[in-house]
Amino acid sequence: MRTPKSGGGWQAIRYTLMKAGEFGPTNFWRAMTARNACKTCAFGMGGQLGGMTNEAGHFPEVCKKSVQAMASDMQGRIQPEFFETYSRAELTRFSPRELEMMGRIVDPLYAGPDDTHYRVIGWDEALNRASSAIKTTTPERTFFYASGRSSNEAGFMLQLFGRALGTNHVSNCSYYCHQASGVGLSGAIGTSTATLALDDLANCDMLFLIGGNPASNHPRLMTMLMKLRRRGGKVVVINPVKETGLVNFKVPSSTRSMLFGTEIASPYLQTTIGGDIALMAGIAKWIIEHGKVDSAFIEASTENFDDVIDLVTGLSWDQIASSSGVSRAEIEAVAADYAASEKTIFSWTMGITHHEHGVQNVQWIVNLALLRGMIGKHGAGILPIRGHSNVQGMGSIGVSPALGKAVLDGLEKEGLCAPTWKGYDTMAAMEASERGEMDFCLCLGGNLFGANPDAKFASRSLGQIGTVIYLNTTLNTGHVHGLGKSTLILPVLARDEESQTTTQESMFSYVRLSGGGPRRHGGPRSEVDILSEIAHECLGSEGPIDWQNLRDHDEIRKLIARVVPGLEKLATIGDTKEEFQIPGRILNEPKFKTASGKASFNAHPIPELPPLGEKQLRLMTVRSEGQFNTVVYEEKDIYRGQERRDVILMNAGDIAKFGLAVDQRVTVRNEVGTMPNILVREFAIAPGCALMYYPEANVLVPRKSDPRSKTPAFKNAIVTIDPVASGVAEEQTALDDGVLAHAAANRANLKAC
Repeated sequence: MRTPKSGGGWQAIRYTLMKAGEFGPTNFWRAMTARNACKTCAFGMGGQLGGMTNEAGHFPEVCKKSVQAMASDMQGRIQPEFFETYSRAELTRFSPRELEMMGRIVDPLYAGPDDTHYRVIGWDEALNRASSAIKTTTPERTFFYASGRSSNEAGFMLQLFGRALGTNHVSNCSYYCHQASGVGLSGAIGTSTATLALDDLANCDMLFLIGGNPASNHPRLMTMLMKLRRRGGKVVVINPVKETGLVNFKVPSSTRSMLFGTEIASPYLQTTIGGDIALMAGIAKWIIEHGKVDSAFIEASTENFDDVIDLVTGLSWDQIASSSGVSRAEIEAVAADYAASEKTIFSWTMGITHHEHGVQNVQWIVNLALLRGMIGKHGAGILPIRGHSNVQGMGSIGVSPALGKAVLDGLEKEGLCAPTWKGYDTMAAMEASERGEMDFCLCLGGNLFGANPDAKFASRSLGQIGTVIYLNTTLNTGHVHGLGKSTLILPVLARDEESQTTTQESMFSYVRLSGGGPRRHGGPRSEVDILSEIAHECLGSEGPIDWQNLRDHDEIRKLIARVVPGLEKLATIGDTKEEFQIPGRILNEPKFKTASGKASFNAHPIPELPPLGEKQLRLMTVRSEGQFNTVVYEEKDIYRGQERRDVILMNAGDIAKFGLAVDQRVTVRNEVGTMPNILVREFAIAPGCALMYYPEANVLVPRKSDPRSKTPAFKNAIVTIDPVASGVAEEQTALDDGVLAHAAANRANLKAC
């Protein structure tokens, strides 16, 4: 498969037209333009004029990720015969994409300890089983988890139910993605979110894009980067992998860009995996030594600057270059450009947070911004690029192991005394499950199994839980590899099928209103309805919370408005339709919510990376252009030129050094797991580094986490590469092809029914 010269462009348009053709152009247009926040990333979707208008009012705003998510929700139903045909064991052979593409779940499903198959059950039985499982255990042995795709209303119901039960084991998917950002930012500047609004991106003259690939994962950002380049600004890309879409991108809404493409990176720095702090320390060293710091800002608004001076003064350029993988000349050129910038934005994704030193990475980004006073003014600031469309909202409304004092006080005023003991974050809950200390787990969306490092550990841990409940729209790998002793799958409505309005929060702290829409299938139910019914059955109507009344989303929003500071406007949003920016988060002045009122420099030393042995590489796991988070929509990764996912992308020099050849089958292994029969592919990645696809490669990711944020280190696993004997490789290829062909034929027959 040929790698394109640009991201976006006609390939994105063709895909959109293809999906529109599958589901009917009129139906697809109606779905895409309905007033519902995008179901994928949290970049600026919402607005008064429908789902294709961003929060600044610009139309059209749509991307391939939006199309993929919408097409998935518009699928037909999975027929009951599917679960009669395929046993639990046989379902483990299905790939993530095959499970996703089987269609919508419309019936509650149950598998008990002795069941070989899932079986379809009625809603009454499903909800009775859920309630009974909770009633037969204690709060300390229950765990609640939410993805970022659910609404604020459903998320608040989830955490409220947990607190009313008496547990703080309440967590969300951010603990496996951007929690390092929240912890790092809170410790440095007193806030855990972006310091800027969407409009600031239209006013900066420089943007650092570190450890991310928005061309695939947040395509709407590419329009802003195109406009930045056109007005003479610079985009500094820092990434071990040279991503096609970050070199050149064709923005479909721009005729000029579509015809000629838009150069994005200026320049592109390919660090070694884990070399970001060394690179940033080098930039800081040049800025300080050349007297380009904002002395007045540093004196008035920061503390601990001398610690950074001492650290970078003691670093040699040889150490910086060898640790970062980037030459001194390249670092100095970027530092000089930064010194000339008046308004710089620093953005990053999980290439920064997915390390054992993720918090330190984030705080070094803050260091660079503080050096030149780039926090606390219009057109500049800090932007953690969030993934799922409401993951930030989940944190805002309390889906976390610890509630702030103001929220606890607010709940107490409502008559609910929430527990104050320390709850488990996501990894701690999984480890407690492995120890046999959890009887009940409820997952509001997402794929908890697929989001975990060390896939064997994840499967083993979930398997120790008495009852696991999943609320989902489609099948995923968690439903076949992450079963409890008993497992319930409850089908839920998609965001644009809700009968009531819901709200979401963007990465810019902008609260958006989604209007819902008509049901596509008769079986699924609203997440709020399901949670309120289980809560009412478990806790009754005698307590301080009227769970039946909270089926009304307006009533939930009124309660949130009374309990959560900053969300007071939620009380009337259902009537006024007035979307809003959460107050106090956008920093247009250098005023920080820290104990001292000042931002803090943090002089973290360059981390020592584990050395590589013979035939070893540093592995990073990534998403493809054809997926979003754990959801795989397409086997192809168009922008990287890959037609399949069982590959390892390596530097050409490493392929030669290891005596391998392109398309040769190898075994990739380490102390955690083994992946046999993986195809070697050449790619523009830093020497000594390799890339494989998440979540399949989770089997190779150790259970190592950043100690402060507990974010797993998906980006620096040491793996060994061994050739597979030719006879074994050919036999495995034939076996794989035969199994897949047989399974595909059966699935096609079932879907035709």
